[in-house]
Amino acid sequence: MKICAEKFHDECGVAGIYKKDGKDAAKFIYYCLYALQHRGQESTGITTSKGGVMTTEKGMGLIHEVFANGDVAKLKGPVGIGHVRYTTAGDSHIRNAQPFEVYHKGVQIAMAHNGNLVNARALRDQLEDEGLVFDTGSDTEVMLYLFARNIRLGAVESIREMCKVIKGSYAAVITFEDKLIGIRDVNALRPLCIGENDRSYVLASESCALDAIGAKFVRDVEPGEIVIIDRGGLQSYSMDLETDKKVCIFEYVYFARPDSTIDGISVYESRYKAGTIMAKELPVDADVVIGVPDSGMPAAIGYSEASGIPYGMGLIKNKYIGRTFIQPSQRMREEGVAIKLNPLRQVLENKRVVVVDDSIVRGTTSQQLVSIIRSGGAKEVHLLCASPPIISGCYFGVDTPSKEKLIAAEHSLEEIKQITGADSVGYISLEGLLRSVGGDGDWFCKGCFGGRYPMEIPEELILMRKRK
Repeated sequence: MKICAEKFHDECGVAGIYKKDGKDAAKFIYYCLYALQHRGQESTGITTSKGGVMTTEKGMGLIHEVFANGDVAKLKGPVGIGHVRYTTAGDSHIRNAQPFEVYHKGVQIAMAHNGNLVNARALRDQLEDEGLVFDTGSDTEVMLYLFARNIRLGAVESIREMCKVIKGSYAAVITFEDKLIGIRDVNALRPLCIGENDRSYVLASESCALDAIGAKFVRDVEPGEIVIIDRGGLQSYSMDLETDKKVCIFEYVYFARPDSTIDGISVYESRYKAGTIMAKELPVDADVVIGVPDSGMPAAIGYSEASGIPYGMGLIKNKYIGRTFIQPSQRMREEGVAIKLNPLRQVLENKRVVVVDDSIVRGTTSQQLVSIIRSGGAKEVHLLCASPPIISGCYFGVDTPSKEKLIAAEHSLEEIKQITGADSVGYISLEGLLRSVGGDGDWFCKGCFGGRYPMEIPEELILMRKRK
């Protein structure tokens, strides 16, 4: 069983490219995935299609490791999809690395998916009872088979039939024949956007991937939308299902890169604004404000400018160390923080320090963080969090621990202060966070802050989470 990390995990990332000029798509998918590497570091893969014949290369590790031997050049064809993965459903194993392929009715089909189906177990049982054999533990394979079984109806109707029965979050890219397809769930829980330049159409989890290959952002894929790209250009279709937009608010808090824009909201600006709101909600008498690299830094800058307390770079990040959650044990993760971050004594010594982090999950990394800052000579450490207390897990593609392991679900603010060793601890209010992203609370999924989700969660999933 996977050990959940201190931070919420960044789900996965997908990209797809249709080359209008007929040239190979693989190297451009590679650069898109490089820009999305923060969304998953366990495995990666690319599938390309030339005349409907597909070639796939994938492996465990970072994209530059998997494709270190020039394997990108082997991938021929003007259409392709790619994936970076962190385990949310299925073991961390090469068999679960995406994209997945299937050969059905003489047609090769490949799919890559970001998200999580809450009814995957029930659908898998049903398909197995019908005689289908699965090769992986991923819910993406369930989606792929459901899509393939109705391919005789055409791409649009096959997707509609699939989406009638699947429940949960999904931003997926699909390729078969000469088509590139993108779909986004009816709640738009997971992000997916469209880009274009003179040579290509692009689908990607974040707009930063478009920037990486010189594509212009066109728009986000809408809730319950099917996008099909082929020689005729881009066509949009509806799943013909009721939609209720509930974008994951943690995209803005932590998951997405700050240079991305998701559903019309700049990630950097939302984090910066959260910091300015925190300065009003959580005033502290201090000498310097620092941010936890990287996702806590925009909020720290906003806090500094709104409060008038100078901003300093008090923590230096080793850029060659992966995110701490990919360490294989809790103890190694805690040791990894000390390797990853080093205090800058010139900024911290004899100072009352406000340190802004994006979130506090278990509290173990926060405890280590406070210790590191004190080792740099800080006189006081005030830990401020740019998201409200996390008291519930996620069931839509984010790897989270059981409620009993969430520090804010089990402890008071005073107890959290004692556990972390900080002089004070504060969280932005939910209302403040919503103001930072535009103020419309109905537009976002906030389940991790209160346990209310956009759909019913099967009891078996809740029980599984309690065992983690």
